Amino acid sequence: MKLLIVGGAGYIGSHCVLESLRAGHEVVVLDDLRTGHREAIGDVDLVEGSLHQPNVLRSVFETHQIDAVFNLAASCSVPESVHNPGLYYHNNLAGTLNLAAAMVEAGVTRLVHSSTAAVYGDPEEVPIPEDHRMQPVNPYGDSKRLVECTLTEMAKAHDLKHVCLRYFNAAGADASGLIGEDHADESHLIPILLQCALGHRSHFTIFGSDWETRDGSCIRDFVHVTDIARAHLMALERIDDLAGESINLGSSHGASVREVVDIAKRVTGCEFDVREEGRRDGDPAVLLASNEKASSLLGWTPDNSDLDFIMETAWRWHRTHPSGYGSDFRQIPGQKSRFGELAVKLGFVTEQDIDRVLIEQDKIRSEGRGHKMMGLCMVEMGLISTTQLVEILRHYDDGEE
Repeated sequence: MKLLIVGGAGYIGSHCVLESLRAGHEVVVLDDLRTGHREAIGDVDLVEGSLHQPNVLRSVFETHQIDAVFNLAASCSVPESVHNPGLYYHNNLAGTLNLAAAMVEAGVTRLVHSSTAAVYGDPEEVPIPEDHRMQPVNPYGDSKRLVECTLTEMAKAHDLKHVCLRYFNAAGADASGLIGEDHADESHLIPILLQCALGHRSHFTIFGSDWETRDGSCIRDFVHVTDIARAHLMALERIDDLAGESINLGSSHGASVREVVDIAKRVTGCEFDVREEGRRDGDPAVLLASNEKASSLLGWTPDNSDLDFIMETAWRWHRTHPSGYGSDFRQIPGQKSRFGELAVKLGFVTEQDIDRVLIEQDKIRSEGRGHKMMGLCMVEMGLISTTQLVEILRHYDDGEE
């Protein structure tokens, strides 16, 4: 099947790309790269553009025989949505309307759409079921609520089968270490903690210590990004039977902010300053998903969403990519890449293989295709397997020389 993944160069989108490729699908990515990264999708066919360019959308569907669409293109910062609500209704609602109209025109009928737990607002029932009333408390959540309602109405008039997946707190990174989370202005809990562990931030702040929870800090539901990506493929497989459904994606096991801080310190082995401030407006005490519907309708379970594993995979990515996709692991004159040294030491490659990889990296840069990490180059060149890549990264994580 040929999939169009809109927003595929972003955090969750790139994991959907990787899982789709692993499942044997062909993939085309549409992304304007404002927040996404070309390096996150390797050599996958990229159309650089946005949902606000009808000519680009039309060209994508005319050029490629698309069978289904994953839409992950959205603005998703709650504080930004409060300060600039017009941007969020424009990007999230108008953008999705443009995509749906282009799909109808092209005769593409299957859409898996990313939604959010923010559509519920302050929960009256925990864990939150899908039939919980939708009363968002910020423009981000409201824009996503309107998208769901609009898709439902469009499906009444057109052959547009859609499933909306309501994410809770997406976290972690692909276990291979190939891709991960890289935002210019990071606002997510786990990456901020890991930036503290790396020394990129002076301290971590807990907002509110007097919530009615087991330790006074907020409780959130973290779900591994790979589990979210898997759910997109499961929804696509069953979309003829599930058209029109909205489905929660969460672990159904909450962790308090204090507990997440403790796990971050234990996994990284790093101490950092933790401070406390007052509550933030709009923060509910507990957000926890009911995932019974995902289990019964999709056969989905959050297999990778143990919080220790989430933290370990996130740390693997952040430690080996301390500046995100802009991290520079090029060989310094007179020195060898530590990653390359470990690969040789473990017997997976030779010194001559490393030279070939360095040549390939230089070629990619000279062609204006960004910087491709050494491990990814090795995998794509057939020098190592993804299992061997994980083993090298494990030694890298352990600080072995």
